[in-house]
Amino acid sequence: MPDLDDRHWLRQAIELSRSCPPSSSAFCVGAIIVSPGGEILATGYSRETDPHDHAEEVALAKLPVDDPRLREATIYTSLEPCSKRASRPRTCTELILNAGIPRVVLAWREPTIFVNCEGVELLTAAGVEVIEFPDLAKEVEEINAHVLG
Repeated sequence: MPDLDDRHWLRQAIELSRSCPPSSSAFCVGAIIVSPGGEILATGYSRETDPHDHAEEVALAKLPVDDPRLREATIYTSLEPCSKRASRPRTCTELILNAGIPRVVLAWREPTIFVNCEGVELLTAAGVEVIEFPDLAKEVEEINAHVLG
């Protein structure tokens, strides 16, 4: 059942990305942090509280840094977590690693429109299990048509 659960939560993250205020210079991304038992620990979407917010960053900011539930959680994100960032000192990849989240599930790898993202590679190299559902990427691309041209 993990595949069905992963798809369920990833679809919820994709749906959450539709809440993002529009921006011509940033992707619309949704993120949900879920416990192994299926409890939503936190959600976030790009630009939720600030024009420079990233979805994973917002979701993680809603929990204490040392929340022990993070060490068993999965973060579902519609787009690959960023590995380079100009607007903040820490990338979403760094924030996920520092939180100790062992699983990341995503739909779409970030295209090289703004930066050359290496989130998947960095997370995998650090021992994080990364699961991709590229068949769900088309919907994320459609939501982000505003930056794709």
